[in-house]
This record gives sequence, structure tokens and C-alpha cells, in this order.
Amino acid sequence: MTEVRVQSLGLDRTSNTPVVILQEQGGARVLPIWIGPGEASAIAMELAGMKFARPLTHDLFRSVIRGLGGRLEQVSITRVEENTYYAELRIRRGAEVFTVDARPSDSIAIALRLEAPIYASDELLEETSIEIADAGDEPDYLESTEEEAEGEKRGSLTPEELRDHLRRMNPEDFGRFNP
Repeated sequence: MTEVRVQSLGLDRTSNTPVVILQEQGGARVLPIWIGPGEASAIAMELAGMKFARPLTHDLFRSVIRGLGGRLEQVSITRVEENTYYAELRIRRGAEVFTVDARPSDSIAIALRLEAPIYASDELLEETSIEIADAGDEPDYLESTEEEAEGEKRGSLTPEELRDHLRRMNPEDFGRFNP
């Protein structure tokens, strides 16, 4: 497992879907995960330090963990299957350790609230991560082959096509997500 941090939160302009970009600590690889708008708002609000008079869902979960005497030790993003990412919350309460299956987006929102580390499996980082392009690089992702363009129209890129497409993108190429 490799520790990662939330590098940015954006909006994929091609699909109008929020994307959380995780970057390995001390490294250049990033892992984009497409998430729902509600979870993106929860992450964005925590990153911005916004507080509300009444607890939102992820705040409630933080209160439940603490209220039961637990501590979130870490969040682990473990795998991807059929374009669905999986994560686990590792919660310690005294000598007991509980592992809870969860969506990565919810897990990230909770980890930020509890200041817990986030990890991604090394295998996942090797298979699906991209390296951040230099800001000065020419944005050649706008040019695509006829085959890539047809795949994008169908909305069904192969894993290799998606990986190549993401490699050519800068995090700045994603629109900023505003909750």
C-alpha cells in the first residue's frame, strides 16, 4: 500500500462527472477516481474548511466512530473491478480492529474529517495511475485518433485507451468542481 493525498477535485468536462485526484505521497503518480456529486461536495466542503450548524452524513459518521470510542486508522483503496473502485475503512476500538467495506468517495470524505491517512494498493497504482504531466507540456490530449474518437463517442474506452487518455491530461485540464 502507498499513502496518497487528495491532490485536487475537478469536473471531467467530457462526462460532466466529478473526479477526485489522489497523488502518491512524495511521488508523481496520480489516481483519478470518478465520483458522485454528493460525495464531491462533501470532499470539497471539508477541503475548504466549511462547517455547518447541523452534521452532514460524513460528519455524522465521524461522530459515530468517535462516540463509540473508535478511531479511523486508515482508509485503503484496494481494487477496481468493472470500473468500480473498492475501499475499506480500518477502525480501531481498543484492541479490536474492524474493517468496513465502503466506496472510495465516502471513505475519502470520512478520512479527511478524521485526519486519517489514505492508502491505495500498489497494484492499483501500477495498473490505473497516471503520471502528472508538466504544466508546460503541449495539451496533445485534444488530438485523438479516429479509433479513440469513436471509442469516446461510444463511452466505452478500453482500459489501455483510457490510461493513454489520462496520461496526456494535466490535473488542470479538469474543470474545477464547485459544490
